[in-house]
Amino acid sequence: MHIHIDGLALAVPTGSSVAAALAATPTGCSRLSVSGEPRAPFCGMGICHECRVTIDGRRQLACQTVCREGMRIDTATQRP
Repeated sequence: MHIHIDGLALAVPTGSSVAAALAATPTGCSRLSVSGEPRAPFCGMGICHECRVTIDGRRQLACQTVCREGMRIDTATQRP
C-alpha cells in the first residue's frame, strides 16, 4: 500500500501503523519540540503523545493509527 509522509511517497506493508511508517522515513521524526529537537514515537500505546501528526487534515496519534491506502501524513518537523 502507498501513503505520503510530508509529500514523500512511501510503500508500507498492509496493517502497518503510522508510527512504523514514520520509522521508515529518513528522519523517523513525528514533530519538533518547542526547542527544535526532533521527537519520535516513544511509548507505542498513546500515552506520551510524542507521535502526534496530521493525518488527512486531522491531528492523530501515529502509534494508534493503521495506514490506509493514499493517506497523507504531515509531521511538524519543518520550521516556518
